[in-house]
Amino acid sequence: MWNRSFLILHGVENRRPAEHWQHDLALRLRERGEQVFYPQLPDPDRPTLRGWTGAVEAELGMMRGERVVVCHSLACVAWLHVAADRAEPPADRVLLVAPPGPSVFDWDAVAGFTPAGLDLKALRPAAAAPRLVCSDGDPYCPEGAADAYGEPMGCEVDLLPGAGHIAVPDGYGPWPSVLEWCLDPSVRLAPRP
Repeated sequence: MWNRSFLILHGVENRRPAEHWQHDLALRLRERGEQVFYPQLPDPDRPTLRGWTGAVEAELGMMRGERVVVCHSLACVAWLHVAADRAEPPADRVLLVAPPGPSVFDWDAVAGFTPAGLDLKALRPAAAAPRLVCSDGDPYCPEGAADAYGEPMGCEVDLLPGAGHIAVPDGYGPWPSVLEWCLDPSVRLAPRP
C-alpha cells in the first residue's frame, strides 16, 4: 500500500510530450517507487471544464495516502473548480504552476474554465493551502499570477524570473526543483539550472 500518491495535470494543447518537465517528473517519481497518476486529459485542444473536472475526480478516486497534486497552466484553474465543489480539501498538497491570467479566458477554447465566478479567498482551505509557482514574464498571465491568484488565495509564491510559461519552449524539460518539492514540501521552487 502506498503512503502517498501524486497526480500530475497538464494544460491546454498538451499531449504529455516527453520533453516536458511534467513527463520527467512522472518518470523520476516512479523510479523512486511512488504511485503516480499522469492522465491525458480529454480533448486537450478543445477542453471542456466538465470533461476535465470529471477526469480529475476519477483520478482522485484512485489515489491513496497523502494526495499530492501538481498542476500546470489550465489544469491549475480546472483544479480550483474541483476544489470549489468540495466541502473538504481534495488533496493534502497542491502545486499550481503558471496558471493562465484573466485575459486568457477571452480565448474561446478555454473560456469555459474562467475563474471569474470563483471566490479565491474562500478556496484556500478547500485547495489545501496550495503553493504557487509563476514567472515574472508569463505571456499567458500578463496580469501576474502572484497578483491574480497568489494574493487572493494567500498562497506561498515562488517567483521564477524570466521563466516564461514554465514550459518546454522556456527551457523547462527536467526541473530538479519540482521533484525536490514533491519529496519535501519545505523546498522552495527554483528556476531550472
